[in-house]
Amino acid sequence: MAASTETLTAERILEVTEEVLRRYGPAKATVVDVARALGVSHGSVYRHFRTKAALREAVTERWLHRTITALEPYAEGDSPADERLTGWLTALFALKRTKAGGDPELMATFQVLIGENSAVVDRHEQHLVDQIAQILASGVRDDVFAAPQQDLATTARAVFHATDRFHNPAHAAEWTSPASEAAFDAVVALVQRALRP
Repeated sequence: MAASTETLTAERILEVTEEVLRRYGPAKATVVDVARALGVSHGSVYRHFRTKAALREAVTERWLHRTITALEPYAEGDSPADERLTGWLTALFALKRTKAGGDPELMATFQVLIGENSAVVDRHEQHLVDQIAQILASGVRDDVFAAPQQDLATTARAVFHATDRFHNPAHAAEWTSPASEAAFDAVVALVQRALRP
């Protein structure tokens, strides 16, 4: 169904861009393909996104932001911080596995786009680290976690890096291994022990 320029929104363009990327891949998908799928001129797309690079960056950021949104309940919850941290790490691993296994073509496409948009990835990782720091702060306040020797942000980043194997797409091929669950549980248990008073 064609979209009129009056109802064309940035969000709608991003939705369709994701579908176009899934269909054609990042090397072949063009702004003209997006415009055609929307039933508008490519100039209408450019009114919302000044360049093809800006459109690709925005769709990458939108895709990554879904993870941040899905993890917010753990960061902002009021259950014990150790349970929230385990829940957050478990949910992140599950989300990444679902993305890698559920839609491998789209995952491959976004791997290319992520490579093009390192600033977007850096912001995404900072959001994730901030969520971990939020959990840690509540744990320190409630004496669930020991006050870190360094600042909470550094400790949060260390937790993020310690669990890299379970959320960095470079390790996606390992995630279907039967041993991955046990390895994940062992790392999370180690992190939890390191954080306790």
